[in-house]
Amino acid sequence: MPATAKTKTKSAASTSATATDRRKAAKKNACKLFVLDTNVLMHDPTSLFRFEEHDLFVPIMTLEELDNNKKGTTEIARNTRQASRLLDEIVSGSLEGIDAGIGLEEPSRGLATGRLFLQTEAINVTLPAALPTARGDNQILAVVMHLAERHPDREVILVSKDINMRIKARALGLAAQDYFNDKVLEDSDLLYTGTRELPPDFWDTHGKGMQSWKEEGHTYYRVSGPLAPEMLVNEFVYEGSGDNPLQAWVKERDGRNVLLETLVDYGHQKNNVWGITARNREQNFALNLLMNPEIDFVTLLGQAGTGKTLLTLAAGLTQVLETKRYSEIIMTRVTVPVGEDIGFLPGTEEEKMAPWMGALEDNLDVLNGTAGEGGDWGRAATRDLIRSRIKIKSLNFMRGRTFLNKFLIIDEAQNLTPKQMKTLITRAGPGTKVICMGNIAQIDTPYLTEGSSGLTFVVDRFKGWAHSGHITLQRGERSRLADYAADIL
Repeated sequence: MPATAKTKTKSAASTSATATDRRKAAKKNACKLFVLDTNVLMHDPTSLFRFEEHDLFVPIMTLEELDNNKKGTTEIARNTRQASRLLDEIVSGSLEGIDAGIGLEEPSRGLATGRLFLQTEAINVTLPAALPTARGDNQILAVVMHLAERHPDREVILVSKDINMRIKARALGLAAQDYFNDKVLEDSDLLYTGTRELPPDFWDTHGKGMQSWKEEGHTYYRVSGPLAPEMLVNEFVYEGSGDNPLQAWVKERDGRNVLLETLVDYGHQKNNVWGITARNREQNFALNLLMNPEIDFVTLLGQAGTGKTLLTLAAGLTQVLETKRYSEIIMTRVTVPVGEDIGFLPGTEEEKMAPWMGALEDNLDVLNGTAGEGGDWGRAATRDLIRSRIKIKSLNFMRGRTFLNKFLIIDEAQNLTPKQMKTLITRAGPGTKVICMGNIAQIDTPYLTEGSSGLTFVVDRFKGWAHSGHITLQRGERSRLADYAADIL
């Protein structure tokens, strides 16, 4: 082949490659078109306003499935109705045609600037023979295929909380992703732990111009240095070694200055809480939060056997029965079964909740054993007194209530959505303390993950507030068998 022909072939190939690259770059930079699966709207009705400058497409099958799930009093039914109302407001409030897309800037009050498209025509796409066309999921996939063919210059992406739906979409060569806006963190290892180990040279780098004084049994240190801007109010700091290690928490922060206050040592028997003493550093931190009247909201994370429920109940009983700071303890949890459901339960609200509150009864047995001597009669009387001050409530009847001077415990909080968590925490009236506890590695609610759990949400949002605190309990104190099982299984 002559040199000129070779040169022409090369230049043609390079021109073709450049054009392809340009098309890819234009497609990447163009406004994306997201197709919403039904479960995204059921999970977060406001997801319509969470895609910023990108466009949304709602298939007719998504509307059909919303219609099928709107009845009932469950959280899903409520979310479905809210999503339908939002769609109705957007469509009825617009003077533009649905075909051209409805601008979201006005309905979302500036949160989103894209457009909303609804399916206005029948779409006939040939799906693989193995996929039955009667299924709603497959009809939504057909819509995505149609849009991808119609808009080759745009990225068309299916957004779904259903993992199998996303796998099927990718198998058909379609782009699919999870709904990320509800995730507080991508990696649960980045979640705030509430503690910080001070480096060995902390006092050398932060001791210059330090002020120190004692007040009401506590020692205060006002220090400044490079670590101070990173510290959060009510974050616990400790020295890992030394003859007299420091355990303190941050009470105030002002730029490069922080005020540290030493803790009450609840590991000592003289400071026991209902006969319970802290067995490790994190338990001591937790009891300082639970017993401090200035802290209104406490979150406790930790695997099974770290003492979350025991410490919380001990602190609650002490402040209800001894110091009379709160009038009673209210305990609630999500009724999500680990195995098969056991059907309808007889009795009152408290009696129906009793099977879910085995952890409460187990811990009360331990706490009754620490209530002092008095024989069987004394223990029975103490048990009756304690039970009269602990109320067990169902989450289903929490809307519209206000709790005054209560010690509110939300157990297994990892199974709550952020919206349910907001509903519960906003029940707190004057003088009420709220404690949320759970283990984000044990989530039983469908569509919730470690990153999107309501417990993760509140830990991240409340960090640094002057009247809240968080501790991740590290060491199990249940038994050597439980600790070993938690590590190897």
